[in-house]
Amino acid sequence: MELKGKKVLVVGLGRSGMSAARFLRGQGAKVTVSDSRSAAALAKDIPELLEAGIMVEAGGHGLLTFRRQDLIVISPGVPLDTPEVKQVAALGTPVIGELELAFRFLQGKVVAITGSNGKTTTTTLVGKIFEDAGLPTQVGGNIGLPVVELIGADSGETWDVLEVSSFQLETVDEFKPKIAAVLNLTPDHLDRHGTFANYAAAKKRITENQTSDDFLVLNAEDKETQMFAAKTKAQIFWFSGRRPIKQGAFVHGESVVWMPSEGGKAEPVMPVAEIPLKGAHNVENVLAAVTIARLAGISSESIRKTVGEFKAVEHRLELVKTINGVEFYNDSKATNVDATMKALASFSKGVHLILGGKDKDSDYSLLSDLIRERVNFVYTIGSAAEKIERQLAGVAKIESAGILEVAVARAKERAVPGDVVLLAPACSSFDQFENYEHRGREFRRLVLAETKARAGSLRE
Repeated sequence: MELKGKKVLVVGLGRSGMSAARFLRGQGAKVTVSDSRSAAALAKDIPELLEAGIMVEAGGHGLLTFRRQDLIVISPGVPLDTPEVKQVAALGTPVIGELELAFRFLQGKVVAITGSNGKTTTTTLVGKIFEDAGLPTQVGGNIGLPVVELIGADSGETWDVLEVSSFQLETVDEFKPKIAAVLNLTPDHLDRHGTFANYAAAKKRITENQTSDDFLVLNAEDKETQMFAAKTKAQIFWFSGRRPIKQGAFVHGESVVWMPSEGGKAEPVMPVAEIPLKGAHNVENVLAAVTIARLAGISSESIRKTVGEFKAVEHRLELVKTINGVEFYNDSKATNVDATMKALASFSKGVHLILGGKDKDSDYSLLSDLIRERVNFVYTIGSAAEKIERQLAGVAKIESAGILEVAVARAKERAVPGDVVLLAPACSSFDQFENYEHRGREFRRLVLAETKARAGSLRE
């Protein structure tokens, strides 16, 4: 992809937008960045951009700015139906995302992992398995480093292990992973995609350019991901936590087993009891990671050692501390209803559940059965609180905490030894926090701090 002398507009100055702008400028492109935020909000970034010779448009998008470009690179947070983007795309200007831009320059083999839940844990685990096995490995994408920042250290021997989101996949064109994995598919980001069908269509783009030389890893117990099998030319491998399968990884009795091919010889990988991560959903994440690693030629012995030593990823069902017999778990990454259901399924009873944040057009009534069975109190926070309280009315004792500090304080006050305080919000964080990491760090701080409970109202 020749960029020297080309006029390129980067839309959105998030982490990936900044990285894309710097990379494009380094390739000799004439770069402009455009962001809807004010110049004051971008004050820390503007001097660096100007010094690098990058033009900056702040406080909105000018249509003329968009029309004067050879290429437009949009950040994942920028919807494709942004009016200016739609207009220039209709005029034939190429519009791609940072993932697609980076792919054009990566030399290594790409592993791309997506799904509604479990992406970060699985991606992190796969990266660690590859690294421990001695393979040159880089991890990035929707976690850690933007993909363009992996280019400099990349070579033909590198494995680039990427977490990819539906937002990133919307804007791919040539993107073709050597190994792609779709962990599961449940309604999420409907405030952005509009319908579940649109969301699923974005996810399916992970495999649209794969060939028979590539691999697609799918969840045999997820009806929606099973449908991807009919839409790919790649070799399909499955994983299942419930039953033996013909080709892939599965749980048989008390063991994780690898089946290399239909009619092949099953190979034990490790006892399920050695998986240190809590919850049945994490067993599925391990099975997906085992499948990917075996397809890359990594031995079962090496996989077993890495999995056995793996710690929960920060903000993903992470045990913060046990205080006076009460366990406090940070699952701030549970940003949709299905993720919260998986978190709740990891505990049998005595849960004090913190729900809420920015709604993504979710149906919280789906939590009703699990809450009845396992939850003592629900504490709502954020802009989605009223909707959550309405949809869960009569299901459990609910308190309108408003903010996280109050929710943690009240949970500390009520929880008794043997109980669990769980932050699994089922919402995004952007109404009160910078991101889910910020929310998780604040939860951790509040758990470890001496807090005084505030008064509040309880109701059934």
